[in-house]
Amino acid sequence: MILSFVGVVILTSAAVGLPAIWLIRDQLDRQAWSQVDQGRRAALALYEAKQNEVESLAILTAQRPTLRDLLLQENDGVLEDYLETLKTVVGLDLVVVCDPTSNTYVSTDTSIPMEICDSWSSGGFQILPTGTHPQVWFVATHPVERDGNNEGKVIVGITLDDDIATQMRDQTGLEHSVWVIGQPVSTSLNTEITQLETLSRQGFSPDATEEIIYSNFELAGQPYYSALSQLDATGIEVEVILSVAEIAAIQTRMVWIMIGSMLIVAVMGSVIGVILARRISKPLVHLADTAEEFRKGDLSSSVAVDSQIREITQVSQTLESARIDLQRTLTNLEREKAWVNQLLESIVEGIMTLDHDEHITYFSPGAERLTGWSREDVLGNAVDHIFRLPDTEASFSQSIAVVGSRSKLVVELADGHQATLAITKARLAPSEVGDSQTVLVFRDVSEGEIIHRILGNFLANITHEFRTPLSAAAASIELLIDQAPDLSDAELQELLNSLHLGILGLQTLVDNLLETASIEAGRFRISPHPSDLAEIISKAVQTMQPLLEKYGQRLVVELPTDIPVVNADARRVEQVLVNLLSNASRYGPADAEISISAMVDQEWVKVQVADRGPGITMEQRKYVFRRFMYPGILNDRAKAGAGLGLSVVKAVVEAHGGQVGVDDRPGGGSIFWFTLPMMDE
Repeated sequence: MILSFVGVVILTSAAVGLPAIWLIRDQLDRQAWSQVDQGRRAALALYEAKQNEVESLAILTAQRPTLRDLLLQENDGVLEDYLETLKTVVGLDLVVVCDPTSNTYVSTDTSIPMEICDSWSSGGFQILPTGTHPQVWFVATHPVERDGNNEGKVIVGITLDDDIATQMRDQTGLEHSVWVIGQPVSTSLNTEITQLETLSRQGFSPDATEEIIYSNFELAGQPYYSALSQLDATGIEVEVILSVAEIAAIQTRMVWIMIGSMLIVAVMGSVIGVILARRISKPLVHLADTAEEFRKGDLSSSVAVDSQIREITQVSQTLESARIDLQRTLTNLEREKAWVNQLLESIVEGIMTLDHDEHITYFSPGAERLTGWSREDVLGNAVDHIFRLPDTEASFSQSIAVVGSRSKLVVELADGHQATLAITKARLAPSEVGDSQTVLVFRDVSEGEIIHRILGNFLANITHEFRTPLSAAAASIELLIDQAPDLSDAELQELLNSLHLGILGLQTLVDNLLETASIEAGRFRISPHPSDLAEIISKAVQTMQPLLEKYGQRLVVELPTDIPVVNADARRVEQVLVNLLSNASRYGPADAEISISAMVDQEWVKVQVADRGPGITMEQRKYVFRRFMYPGILNDRAKAGAGLGLSVVKAVVEAHGGQVGVDDRPGGGSIFWFTLPMMDE
């Protein structure tokens, strides 16, 4: 009870204090930005006033009689001394006298280029490239006239150096910097100009129509707010900077004061609770013990207090009712939670939620299975850091379609592989709610995309596989019909062999298509029975012999003398051997050797078909027994095929309980092998 009382006090203090802290912090932040904006406006007004002042100084300088007399005397030394004195007296950084042909006559700064009389004729703000950082000048011009004659013109200027920035700071109360096309040229901050370029800024522009950028940054461990605005169209920008270290200190003090107040209130509440608890009668001790059991989660014991005090009896009855209701509620919640967890576990799609900063707040078990990332690795991280898009600079969050639409993105998974994800976006709350979260539901459609892409190749290849032998058979039959009486026995035999090979290829292709359809429909079955493996191999060799002879390929059969009887479906195993021999012939060179061997391995017989083809890389071996995948690199003679033979081989062998695989053959080529169970003795 005491702990509950203390908890209520703390929660009440927090409920009152935390919103107050948030409101005050927000108000302080608004005041700080308002001060920055006022400083920005004041700085622009001061720059305008400074420019008017420079223009007035240009007029006064050009109208000085002494200057006109010295120009008339053409005494350069005296004129230069006069201009130096004039520059110091009126507070200028530059005074240049130009002759009527816009050539520099006398200048108080020899580092200024001689052609400024022509290039700076318009006055205003001018940029002078010097060293690593340019200089920015306030420039004003005015003609020098005497008796209606043009004696040239005067150019006066003030450089926007650190002194000007310091003056601006003194007048606006804010630190000041001047930038030119992204480069700082002067600042009132007690730091090097080059450090301003390396600062990490978080900028925002509340109004896209205004060329003002507000940002915040840290310099030497101190936080600052700043506003950057255009001074003119030449790329000159001025920045006013407010140190918010004091505001941050005030916020910190507020937090500690609030924590201290809460602690004081909690301590006082605890003392009062102890005093009250000691004055409560003995029956309440039992209630306290029961409440403690409730706090620990034990709701099995009923509340029964025998007391003459009506209030205590009412409390005990209320507690008993609360215990029953709470127990019922917890039971329902546990069931619902278990159901929700089971539902999320069973959902194949991945579910992920993001906060308004695009950080991951929830990652479902389905998402872990699809991506390979664990929940602990991704929670709290930015989604763009976890889900990277290969071969593009676009971010994941920007590439997702709008709410309610579906998008497909290729992302890099935890193991480095790439996958195509179909992503649907939704919101957990209306968009006007500040703390609304985004829900992303995604699933891996990589295989579907691959199937969709290679289905076209499959249709083209299967059409070619049917058309080629049919065209050859049609040509052979047409030749037999037209010229059979005139053909020799050798020519007849060649035509018949061609017909036989075409029919054999079509039969193999049709068998593979039928087996694939049976596998897809779930109707694929085998009928194993005691079978002579040597006889099965002999039939497969007899079937493939014409094809091997056509390309001059030699077939070597190496079988042990005591080869055992296998428990297998002879027709299916023969189909496996025909597919493997067909691939060995297709991918192997002409006049090469193909071998079939068998060996006993404990309770299994291992059959191997070795070729001299291009071989299978380690990366290809993971996919070679899938549909529409083609082993090795095609040579000039081989056709792409339908991509079904090896998938049928795998299905038949695994239906027998065996295994299938591929290894490298010494000297080049591949060894495709499979195992069959022996008959029990």
